[in-house]
Amino acid sequence: MILKFTNIILFIVYIMGVYFIVFWLLTLVDKEKTSRKMSLKNLPKVSIAIPAYNEEETIVETLKSVINLDYPKSKLEIIVINDGSKDDTRKLVENIVKQNTGDNIILINKENGGKASALNIALKRAKGEFFVTLDADSFVREDALKKLLPHFGDKNVGVVLPLLKIHSPKNILERLQHYEYIIGFFYKKLMGKLNCIHVAPGPFSVYRKEVVTKLGGYKVGNLTEDQELTFNLQKHHYKVIQILDTIVHTKAPRTIKSLYKQRNRWYKGAMYNIWDYRKLLFNREYGDFGMIQLPSVMLSGVLALLALALVLYTSIYPAGVWLYNLRLINFDFITLIQNPVINLHLLDFDYMIIVTMIFTSSLSILALILAHKMVNEKIFHKKTNIVSVFLFLFVYFFVIAFMWIGIAFDIISGRKQRW
Repeated sequence: MILKFTNIILFIVYIMGVYFIVFWLLTLVDKEKTSRKMSLKNLPKVSIAIPAYNEEETIVETLKSVINLDYPKSKLEIIVINDGSKDDTRKLVENIVKQNTGDNIILINKENGGKASALNIALKRAKGEFFVTLDADSFVREDALKKLLPHFGDKNVGVVLPLLKIHSPKNILERLQHYEYIIGFFYKKLMGKLNCIHVAPGPFSVYRKEVVTKLGGYKVGNLTEDQELTFNLQKHHYKVIQILDTIVHTKAPRTIKSLYKQRNRWYKGAMYNIWDYRKLLFNREYGDFGMIQLPSVMLSGVLALLALALVLYTSIYPAGVWLYNLRLINFDFITLIQNPVINLHLLDFDYMIIVTMIFTSSLSILALILAHKMVNEKIFHKKTNIVSVFLFLFVYFFVIAFMWIGIAFDIISGRKQRW
């Protein structure tokens, strides 16, 4: 009876997963509205803010990528905010400033106060018409600004986002995140069709500065300040545009421990932001953002934990029954091996669950193929193989689901962290 109940719950989880996949695939075939583009004959001044806390391993490469942007030096302002780093971040930036006197690079040193406070300082100092954020472990392509800025032709556009990819994935965990990012930005492009993108990530999101200032900048103390600002933009009906024709690369966590730390902050921050903006939930005034996207984000953790619990239970319960039966024969393995009994019938299988799993897996594979096609990348190349694809499709979800256990505990206990 218990197994029947768990099968029903598992079936509901699968159906919800199928529903959302089909929903976004239908959005894919819907014709996208073309937005009016801005002319770049008179290039606007742009301020790029790079908040840094203990980023000695990547800050030099990040700054070099910005210096090499295909954009007039006179129209570009680079602001590095050293947020109380304890390593050589400050010294390395000072050396870059000395070596590139022809570039307008400003270094601001402050006591550690978190990423939001660092960005707010840069926002007050910035003189550009557009304000760009860039994480200190990310590297921008030369054409980025000239690809992103034209999309501000509509005065209601608040932020434009580039395609984000993992920088030089080496181990299996980085390759799994590589697939995850491609799938994620494929869906973000679809979300953009419905104007329901819920996060503008740190690596090279381009904002209309007057809009960010009008909304009060970044919320200090927030775990995911970039997402909170995106929620605020959606609340005030500004458009969030996702493009895929310019790339920013970012470093990915290399270990399970560092991945958990990152996702703990991301997912926990999302839950807090949804609570702060709960009035937008199921509110038709905010269109698909309030009716589809926010509920989806809110339910993601619950569904992950529920699916994990059910899969574990349906795996452990039969094993428990088997061990109990072994106990009845005093664990006489020899007799059991000598007299094997195969009691398997076609009617023993739950075909509803099997068909649902096959259908869900097929849709996931289709989404993976379409995502790679949209970003002009092959699924298999020298850095990826069939093993990593299999692990991404059928194992990686459970790794993330296990992380939700710790995240749920932190939310209940009220534990927070910074940076």
